Amino acid sequence: MTAQSFDFESIKKMTTKSIPFAERSGIELIEFERGRAKLKMPLEPNKNHIGTMYAGALFTLAEIPGGALFLGAFDMSKFFPIVADLNIKFVKAATTDITIEASISEEEIQRITAEATETGKSTYILETELVDENGVVVAIANATYQARSHR
Repeated sequence: MTAQSFDFESIKKMTTKSIPFAERSGIELIEFERGRAKLKMPLEPNKNHIGTMYAGALFTLAEIPGGALFLGAFDMSKFFPIVADLNIKFVKAATTDITIEASISEEEIQRITAEATETGKSTYILETELVDENGVVVAIANATYQARSHR
């Protein structure tokens, strides 16, 4: 699949069905366009022992958008994504379904593509907020990804 041939259903399937944990946790890609992805995770079945969303589930939700963005922006026959680092700050207990939106500019896509083509890899950062159904930020995530060449 090339970045030019993506469609919403393909990206949705690859984002949530190709990673068993993501599928089990109910993560759903709800909006997508080149350079922007919005995902949702239901509170059920991701509750912890005190009835709020499990921290590991929130961490997973913070990580998945990087892959969704990658699928729609880069040629998968030439590059693959990896997570180099992800830091999450838990701000408030999550007691509802949670959404996350991530974006990357066209200029950044072009920079990453050129650098990964030339050097074999390129690093980029996504800063995101995990938000509850009331619009309250429950966590802030900073993730460092790399686009790596298959060469």
